[in-house]
This record gives sequence, structure tokens and C-alpha cells, in this order.
Amino acid sequence: MELETLTPADLEQAIPLIRDHYVNPKALNETELRRDTLAGVLERLDPRVQLLPAKTGPAATPAPFYREILDGHIGYLRPGDFSRPQLQELDTTLRGLGGKKVDAIILDLRGSVAANDCASAAEFAKRFVPKGKALFSLRGPDGKTVAEFVSDQTPLYHGLIVLLVDGETAGATEILAAILRFEKHAILIGQTTAGTAVEYSDLPLPSGRILRVAVAEAILPDEHARYPNGVQPDLPVALPVSTKQQIFQESLTKGMAPFVFETDRPHLNEAALLAGTNPEIEATQAAQRRSQNGPKPLALHDTVLQRGVDLVTSIEVYEKQTRRAP
Repeated sequence: MELETLTPADLEQAIPLIRDHYVNPKALNETELRRDTLAGVLERLDPRVQLLPAKTGPAATPAPFYREILDGHIGYLRPGDFSRPQLQELDTTLRGLGGKKVDAIILDLRGSVAANDCASAAEFAKRFVPKGKALFSLRGPDGKTVAEFVSDQTPLYHGLIVLLVDGETAGATEILAAILRFEKHAILIGQTTAGTAVEYSDLPLPSGRILRVAVAEAILPDEHARYPNGVQPDLPVALPVSTKQQIFQESLTKGMAPFVFETDRPHLNEAALLAGTNPEIEATQAAQRRSQNGPKPLALHDTVLQRGVDLVTSIEVYEKQTRRAP
């Protein structure tokens, strides 16, 4: 059904005609017509206009800022949100990387709580983007610029950046991903972001429910909007949300390395020969005993982060070979 082909006169007459001739006129009272109209508007403009439940309590506590050195030289950072305390954690972490021979950063934006504070995206971006560079502007109705953001400090990190994103990367987090790709040529891995690189206004309804309306969109210096289509990854890699969430939760006690690097299979060596043992046979026998107790649950594996680590390794190997070439 192509409603777009209807003329203004058609639209004006359609509802009265239905109301006057429909077999069950009670189903088309004024309240139901308004409800159906709102439902159509919400569906058409989603996610730029959303109907939210009433606020019944404090917001969910974000995950803590997570950091880890992977493979001895890759800084893995995962902010839980873009609040001031987590920004301070980022500052402390970036300043501390200098003495740890870190030559690449994987910034995981898949676990950050979606924020409606676009200015926080600018603050995080300033830690990576050169001073004086335009970051983005916010444009409201009729294309009017309502705010502009420029990096006003010396960055704390200058090396390779890989970003991990997915459909839950939204709001300020999504804006940061777009900035770092545009200004720092960061490489994005994962899935297309949510398509909500906008600033919202929360408007209360009489019932207490909230009507969240996009009032301005983030525009980067290339003059392109990142909503409603989102930011596309350079390397698409899928991972179920439930798996991601379980990995993030377990990483708080186990670290992320177990979900990226496989455990080496035991091999026969000189020490084993002298001891009269064979680790390979013992490992096989242990696996057979485990299989008799039923199938072993599949180990959790973060395929998105794995691809990021592989990418960093490949780039470094290529750069070393290039430097050696005559």
C-alpha cells in the first residue's frame, strides 16, 4: 500500500470516509483514531521518536571501565558509559600505556550504555583527535546549527585504533565511533551501529510516560549524517548479544584473553621424555573421559575481538616487512 501516492486532498478525506461508512463505527472513535495515528508516526520515525515507560527508579548502574593488555602490546579498553568518572579512567589508562610498549588500542564500544549527552562523545574524542580539529556539530530543525565541538587539547594517544561496534552502539557512543573513523582512520569491526547519532529531548506525557524526540542530529565535517542508517563496519563480524553479555560479565573475573586466545594443546617434549610421560596421550585420554560424561559445552569465544587482534597483528607484520624491504 503506497500511502506516499495519496494527495493532500486524499489524506484529508480518507479518515472521514472510513468513519462514515465502516461497518463498525464504534471501532473508529476519536481516541482510537489518535492512537492509531500515533502508532503510525512512531513506527515511521523509529528510532528518532520513541515512546518510553515512566521512570520508576534510578537508572541501571553502568559496567565499570575495563582495561587489559592483550598479547603483550595491544591495549583493550571497554568503557561502561561516557560519564565523567569513566572519562577520568580513560585518561589514567592512556597516560599509563606509554611505559607498557602498547602500540595499538582496541576500543570496545559494544558495552557502553547509550547516552543522550552528545557533548560526552566530544570529550572522549579529544583524547585521540589532534588539537584544533573540528569534531562534529549538532543541527536542529531547518538545518540550524545549535552546537559545535572542536578538539581543544593535545591527544593522549597517537597510534593505531580499532573500534568494536554493534547494534547496541548508540547515541554518544555511536558519534564517537564516527569521529574516530573520520579523523583518526580508525578501523571498525562488528555490526552496523544503532543509527541514533542524535540528541534527544524527553517530553513527559500526562500519564508519566516519556515521548523521546530527536531534536538535533550529529553532523561530522564531511557534512554527512550518521542516522538513521548508522555507522557501517569495515569488517562485518556477527556475535549474538547474549554471548557478548555473558563474555563481558565473565571477563570481570577471568579477563578477556581466555575468550580470544585458544589454550595450546600439550606436546611431547624433552622433560616429558625424561619423566617417562607423554602429555599428548594424557590429553587425549582426558578428553575421552570428559566425552563419556556427555557433550562439553562450547567455549565462549569473542569472534569480534578476535578479528580485531588478528587485524592488529597483520598490520604490524606488514609494516615490519615494509621497513625491511630495500
